[in-house]
Amino acid sequence: LSSSTPGAEQREKQYRAHREFADRRGGVISARTYFYADEAKCDQHMETFLRCIDASSGSSEDGFSAIKLTALGRPQFLLQFSEVLVKWRRFFHQMAAEQGQAERAVLEMKLEAEKLQEALANLGIATKAESQHWFTGENLGMSGTVDLLDWNSLIDSRTKLSKLLLVPNMQTGQLEPLLSRFTEEEDLQMKRMLQRMDVLAKRATEKGVRLMVDAEQSYFQPAISRLALEMQRRFNRDRAIIFNTYQCYLKEAYDNVTVDVELSRREGWHFGTKLVRGAYMDQERKRAAQIGYEDPINPTYEKTNEMYHKCLNYILEEIKRNRKASVMVASHNEDTVKFTLRRMAELGIHPSEKKVCFGQLLGMCDQITFPLGQAGFPVYKYVPYGPVKEVLPYLSRRAQENRGFMQRVNQERDLLWREVKRRLLAGTLFSPNH
Repeated sequence: LSSSTPGAEQREKQYRAHREFADRRGGVISARTYFYADEAKCDQHMETFLRCIDASSGSSEDGFSAIKLTALGRPQFLLQFSEVLVKWRRFFHQMAAEQGQAERAVLEMKLEAEKLQEALANLGIATKAESQHWFTGENLGMSGTVDLLDWNSLIDSRTKLSKLLLVPNMQTGQLEPLLSRFTEEEDLQMKRMLQRMDVLAKRATEKGVRLMVDAEQSYFQPAISRLALEMQRRFNRDRAIIFNTYQCYLKEAYDNVTVDVELSRREGWHFGTKLVRGAYMDQERKRAAQIGYEDPINPTYEKTNEMYHKCLNYILEEIKRNRKASVMVASHNEDTVKFTLRRMAELGIHPSEKKVCFGQLLGMCDQITFPLGQAGFPVYKYVPYGPVKEVLPYLSRRAQENRGFMQRVNQERDLLWREVKRRLLAGTLFSPNH
């Protein structure tokens, strides 16, 4: 983004393109990253993802295939769209604070429509007459209040509101356009990304494969989540086909999960989610410190664990409540797996319902994977694929990232050796029943 672009200087620091972090592969040791070359490359990535969906369909009854949105279009669009969504949400929180609701949980914040219209008029954003029709939709304004989901629906592409709207910048106190206009080429890039997503979702639906939209860096994530949500609205009518990913190392993870689950309840579609701890911590922290915005990551590993269990518990309770949610517990942490099994038993969620499944990386934590499978739980191995020169560094970085990995390898070896000795003593080493 050149500084000559109107509004470039006012853009929030977190969502500005930054030269040093242009190649997102730097400092990322535990995730596959894609670097935007051109639209043809994005089409190639889409074809690869299509082949992956086909392979998954051919090898497993309830298969999964993972995609990354930064492989399907220009990440600049995701940056810009993320900024719009975050500004819009902050504006809601600012209005809530002015109505004395700053301490409430995010879904408990309900703005009084009358007061909101007055505030918009006082700020010079919209006259009462202009804002009147914003709040007269089927669900809006019926109760006289506007919550975050109502608020988010105002910015849907259908309303074209974002094109017109000025919102206050918290730092400068100035009113700014919510969206700096896309050029014609940017508009086309955005449309092509959406078309590629559509092609993949349709193929996944045809093949009975569930599509996981991977999480990425926090400055892209609001847009990625929003696009995944739009796909869920369309494709998850009868079952969870599209799964969004939530990174529990983010401070806002629980808010994100609860708001999206509530949207699925209101609209009646199936909520599909993969829960991970997160893969971009070092790079995220370095970028936040260097550019000068708040670190989005939880301060400690313990806090992230708490967040993971809090989000997971919320989803498990939603499964118990109306059976319209599904979760993949993507974790190598034994405590998290034990927590899940205990809560499933307490809530009466049976493994055969396949509402809860587990995922570990190929070649890691088999001492967790195999007992889960043998006990009847749906459990998946995450298989990286691609040219050897690209996949090998990824695998070696995964081992490097899991500092307790060698310790677990020793643990697995000890468990295997103990089992061999037990069978030798029992005389059942080659028995087919063991």
